[in-house]
Amino acid sequence: MAILKVKKVRSAINRTARQKRTLESLGLRKMNQVVEHEDTSVIQGMIAKVQHLVSVEKA
Repeated sequence: MAILKVKKVRSAINRTARQKRTLESLGLRKMNQVVEHEDTSVIQGMIAKVQHLVSVEKA
């Protein structure tokens, strides 16, 4: 499996509770924090729901 680097680039202030929970489940709490995840369909779905708040690149 490929590895994805997910970086939080926008704040979760004034976002829905669902989007905040999705960011937290991805492991993103602070601005500019970077986490690595395997490229699975579950992770892809979570990223799609908060794509306006994160940036993604392949590691």
